[in-house]
Amino acid sequence: MFPSASRTAAVTAPAASAPPGPAARPAPSLPRRAGPALLGYTAVRLLGTLVMLKWAHLQHRGLWPLLANRWDSRWYLGIADHGYADTFDASGFNESNLAFFPLYPVLVKGVAGVTPGSRASVGLVVAAGCSLLAAWGIYAVGERLYGRRVGTVLAVLWGATPVAAIQWMGYTESLFTALAAWSLYAVLADRWVMAGALCLLAGLTRPTGLALVAGVCVSAVVALWRLRRTAPVPIATEPEPGRGRVRRIVLGVVLAPLGWLAYVSWVGLRLGRADGYYAVQRQWDNQWDGGKQTLRTMRDTLMYPAHPQLFLVVVSLVLIASAALFLLCLFDRQPLPLLVFSGVLLLIVLGSGGVYFPRARFLLPGFPLLLPLALAIARAHRRVAVLSLSAAALGSAYFGAYMTLVYGGPP
Repeated sequence: MFPSASRTAAVTAPAASAPPGPAARPAPSLPRRAGPALLGYTAVRLLGTLVMLKWAHLQHRGLWPLLANRWDSRWYLGIADHGYADTFDASGFNESNLAFFPLYPVLVKGVAGVTPGSRASVGLVVAAGCSLLAAWGIYAVGERLYGRRVGTVLAVLWGATPVAAIQWMGYTESLFTALAAWSLYAVLADRWVMAGALCLLAGLTRPTGLALVAGVCVSAVVALWRLRRTAPVPIATEPEPGRGRVRRIVLGVVLAPLGWLAYVSWVGLRLGRADGYYAVQRQWDNQWDGGKQTLRTMRDTLMYPAHPQLFLVVVSLVLIASAALFLLCLFDRQPLPLLVFSGVLLLIVLGSGGVYFPRARFLLPGFPLLLPLALAIARAHRRVAVLSLSAAALGSAYFGAYMTLVYGGPP
């Protein structure tokens, strides 16, 4: 039964003898609350960039080419300059730029058309700007779940991962992470159309956009199922706002996979074969094998060499730590969209039989995996928290410079 009007008034009315208190201050907006997180993230990445700059100077090398115009950056710049390849040879080893999704080079081309500077420089600026949007979105997710302190630590931790130097290079990880973080935040905030639209864009950014599609769609199906169970009347006859919410959820589900499906379908049509995109991936020696190649390479890296290569050792440790952190995420009962996104991302990265060295980079968007660490650091004594984050920042700065200047291969 609903409480009577008189009882409600008695509960809500202030006591007559209570002195008037000061007017409540409005809560600061999300951008203002995110300020410390963005400052901390920027400080960590500036430290890494300065260490890289000093190391490059000692080697008599320039920093800009290392960040803006190497490895995958060249492929994206080539797409921005000349578009996609017209031909594809399915025989032998034939790397095709059709393996790279279009949103980042389209952004680079669009921004470069209205700003001065080369497209390589614009690509670097776009990536760095997206990294700040990503850190903001990561903070927003952490704050919504556990409060401002955890959100701040989470954003700083993401900037202090071993391969975080990629975030300020001409790669797509920062753009994809920004779209994923804000899409997941939108799901948590019950903004399904926004979640679906951002997921659509993420699906045009990286093949692992499929993990975000799974996170949004599975969460939407569960939300609809719960609505159906709790609705006092059938959904079809339910008054607003019930029907409006159902329509928003359904629209989000429809939008979410369109970007990924559109590009994969376009490649298939361009090549005249239904498995066109997967044929392209096979030419890059990248195909699903259930994790056999991952385990074999991990064993060969960690167990047999007398002097294993540091970069591959760190990649292996990142993969092992990520799997362990996912188990902690399950134990902590993280919200469903975060668990599905992280789980499918891990499944794609660990289950691939392709090249091994970029696996840690592929997991950069999996920021929910860092939540158990962020919780532990945020709950620790301030001195312990500062020491932990400082150690992570210094380690990331060293390894980022090592990865770029000593390792010598693509990250």
